[in-house]
Formats: sequence, C-alpha cells, structure tokens
Amino acid sequence: MASLLNADCRLKVSSVLNRETTLYGKQFLTDDSEETCWNSEAGTPQFIVVDFGRQVNIDTIQLMFQGGFVGKTCQVQRWTDEGTFVDMTRFYPDDINPLQSFSVAEADRHTSSRIKIIFESSTDFFGRITVYKLDILGQDA
Repeated sequence: MASLLNADCRLKVSSVLNRETTLYGKQFLTDDSEETCWNSEAGTPQFIVVDFGRQVNIDTIQLMFQGGFVGKTCQVQRWTDEGTFVDMTRFYPDDINPLQSFSVAEADRHTSSRIKIIFESSTDFFGRITVYKLDILGQDA
C-alpha cells in the first residue's frame, strides 16, 4: 500500500479557524509536519474533500488529530460516475493525539476519483476539528 496523495491532489475543507489560512489552512494536512495543522471553525459537520485527479482504490485512511478536537463520528463518501457523493464507510476515532488508521472493508472498496471525509460530531464542545496529518493509502486503479 502506498500513499495516494501527491502534488496533483486537490484538497477542500469546510472551514478554517478565524479564516487564518496561513496558520490553519488545508495545506497543513499533508505537509508531513507535526508542528502545523488544519483547524476548523466551530460547528458541525466539518469535512475534507480529497480530489485525487485520477481513479484510485482506497484501503486505509490515516488521521492524526489533536486530542480534545477529534471527530467522534466520521463518514467517508466516494464520488460516483453520476457526479454525486455516496456513502462508502464509517469510522469512530479515539480522542487521542497519535496517528490512527481506519481500514476500508473489502466490500466497501470502490474505484473513485474523489472522497469526502465528514466529521459529523466532535469531542470539542463547539464542534471544532484539528488534524495534524492526513494520509490515504491504496492503489491507483
């Protein structure tokens, strides 16, 4: 399994804390630094959309949250040929700092060019999410 994220991938996020994109923007999700992070505004749901720019098969999603600002209930949707997002899988992170891995069940793996990770709820009272690292593992289709 290899990382599916590369320079051609495009990221979109639901919000950035205080619109401070230079401090908390989406670019920090994949910069491999534990010193930087994406931090959302308050409110739920929050989301991250990853456009791979090619067809991929996803095996595992890896996230490193800041404890206390973790997505409690998460849903992953995949982009279809019909131009809509459909449910792919769900996962339930622990409220901890270390990197967490979430495998996609074999039956839920479908070829797609885009996914949307939705944080339906948060361990933070205000609904903020803080992610220090995002990686998606799998193969090109």
